[in-house]
Amino acid sequence: MARNDGDEPHRPAPARGRLAATVGVIGELLITAGVLMALFVVYSLWWTNVLADREAKRQSGTVRENWAKKGPGALDTKDGIGFLHVPSMRNGEVLVKSGTGGDVLNEGVAGFYRSPVKAAMPWDKSGNFTLAAHRDGHGAKFHNIDKIKTGDAVVFETRDVWYVYKVYAELKETSKYNVDVIDPVPKESGKTRPGRYLTLTTCTPVYTSDYRYIVWAELERTEKVDSERTKPKELR
Repeated sequence: MARNDGDEPHRPAPARGRLAATVGVIGELLITAGVLMALFVVYSLWWTNVLADREAKRQSGTVRENWAKKGPGALDTKDGIGFLHVPSMRNGEVLVKSGTGGDVLNEGVAGFYRSPVKAAMPWDKSGNFTLAAHRDGHGAKFHNIDKIKTGDAVVFETRDVWYVYKVYAELKETSKYNVDVIDPVPKESGKTRPGRYLTLTTCTPVYTSDYRYIVWAELERTEKVDSERTKPKELR
């Protein structure tokens, strides 16, 4: 039947209005969640780097001050035993401390393994100097580990000696539970006899911790540190 001019206009059903309100609230919540996630990513991948780099710089300064005063030497595992230099990673010098837990690595440094296989030290007559560092966040000192190629130099600096290693093998992905890669003789790298090895380990793929990326190097030579701390040719 046709509507007369005096009839009331049609009004939306109450259920339809509630649905629209609910959709609006959900939309606002999703936007808020997206903003929070973006802020978390910024914190994880940028701000933690800022904080870690600041702390690493402070600790590195302490170690070098001690060296200049002829204080604690290579075996001072509390403040750090020396500095890792890997030109192909383009990450500057990296302070190396004892341990590979988050309490150590989150400071923007690298750490040597104390377990499940104890690392040898560079000055030991044989063994594997095994190191770990973050690939993303908290300084991300090994972020560019995939840039390292066979034949590249890896140099470790102590108060008195430069240890110059040469990379000979890489393992781009292995289980996080594969501890054989840090054995004193890393057979997965192709070695079968004791030597003076260095192993770098970090997470892979980027932004995950599902697997591990491994780089192996072998000591090529040592150089005594002179009064001016002249760098080996590989670092000039």
